[in-house]
Amino acid sequence: GALPEIDHAYGGEDLLAAAERSGQGQIRASDAIRVIGAGLRGAGHAVTDEDVAAMQVDGGAAGYLRIVADLLKATFAVEDTPPKNP
Repeated sequence: GALPEIDHAYGGEDLLAAAERSGQGQIRASDAIRVIGAGLRGAGHAVTDEDVAAMQVDGGAAGYLRIVADLLKATFAVEDTPPKNP
């Protein structure tokens, strides 16, 4: 899955700190490339970070940031709906 890929991509760096940077709008281009690459590899695509860096996305930089935000939300977010009682 994407979480082990993201963990490996950050090589021991605090993943929570990277997610917080993203949430505060302080994401670096290298963060975006790593997260998108990890998400693609976690989904079974054989891409390198260099491949991701060469990709074009609708919306330019804002499009990349939207993808990163969606991937981080999907990876780290807790479901908003409370569990139903049986």
